[in-house]
Amino acid sequence: MNLPRDLPRQDAETAEPGLEDLLRHAVAIGAAIVVLLPAARGFSDTLGWLPLWLLAMPLSAWWALHRLRRSAHGEAAGSQSRVRRRSGEQARRRRSASPRRKHSQAA
Repeated sequence: MNLPRDLPRQDAETAEPGLEDLLRHAVAIGAAIVVLLPAARGFSDTLGWLPLWLLAMPLSAWWALHRLRRSAHGEAAGSQSRVRRRSGEQARRRRSASPRRKHSQAA
């Protein structure tokens, strides 16, 4: 099984190494609980669907940490190449082809 921590890192520096370690451990512990305890695969009246809180939320937080870090590093380098603006004036609205009807006046 190829764990995400075994993959090569895309960027050398990590923004929050403590947070990344915490999320990695939360995902591993949540996966172990869901696999080993059948009750953890169910629904709780207080918390709702337990695999959501044990696996999905830590995984989405871990993904967001990596995604935001990658976008913050990539934004500084390639922001000028991605954004293209037109030079010149703003486009103006066309006048309608048919004249507008004025309200009829009662005689």
